[in-house]
Amino acid sequence: MGAEEEMQHPSNDNESTSREPDGPNPNPITPAQFLAWKRRKDADASERKAEAARKRAEDIVAGRVQMNGRELFIHEPWVFDNTQY
Repeated sequence: MGAEEEMQHPSNDNESTSREPDGPNPNPITPAQFLAWKRRKDADASERKAEAARKRAEDIVAGRVQMNGRELFIHEPWVFDNTQY
């Protein structure tokens, strides 16, 4: 019974769940707008990266984090002095 009723009264579920655009993008942006957005995004990313580097440098000086080899060489180069042997 249920299958027969569905065949006689097809539902339009496929049309309501379809999310395909009917035409071109309704909110096109100009190349100038894109470049402005890209510059802001790059500036924000570099600002976050610089802040993280500054915080890590402060933490290294305070001894809160462990240094990697490069940081150890920069901050304590005497560790790598082989003339003492």
